[in-house]
Amino acid sequence: MKFLKRFWNAMRRPSARYASGTLVIGGILAGILLWGGFNTAMEATNTMAFCTSCHEMRDYVYEEYKETVHYANDSGVRATCSDCHVPDPWVHKVRRKIVASAEVWHKLRGTINTPEKFEARRLLLAERVWDSMQRTDSRECRNCHEWDAMDLEAQPLRAQRQHAEAIEANETCIDCHQGIAHQMPKMPQEEQDEGEVDFTF
Repeated sequence: MKFLKRFWNAMRRPSARYASGTLVIGGILAGILLWGGFNTAMEATNTMAFCTSCHEMRDYVYEEYKETVHYANDSGVRATCSDCHVPDPWVHKVRRKIVASAEVWHKLRGTINTPEKFEARRLLLAERVWDSMQRTDSRECRNCHEWDAMDLEAQPLRAQRQHAEAIEANETCIDCHQGIAHQMPKMPQEEQDEGEVDFTF
């Protein structure tokens, strides 16, 4: 306790002899605290509890995700929201968090606060995710799934054939697996049959 008191006094009134050292130590400690706080906040926003804390996610996409193989399967491995929607590499993770901050604005506006509003925008939202996964070669899928780790011969015949063709054509996961964790949106042809829907925010 005495050390902290002396350190605090030195920080408040550093002598000329120790001023530069005190500033350096203070800067290092401040950096550690800021980095630790920032990293803690980043990890807290990657939890399933955080992702499902708003009713739009909890009542809509979370409920349909619970019916998929990513939620429950024979291996007991569960992919959470962040596994699929947040990159592992730090720079990409920070960029994704910045982009996702726009969701706060839409939460305040009530953009998808009813099932009808959500369904009206489901295709737009899905296409944004699909486009992102196309650009990154399904980077988040590859946290768990890699071509060279697949035993194609152990797969059902249809999967063997399609995966072999996808490897040959240099396709990415999202080219075929668009509806793997959430319901597929109604595609434009289906919408034309039921009338026009506004997909703009």
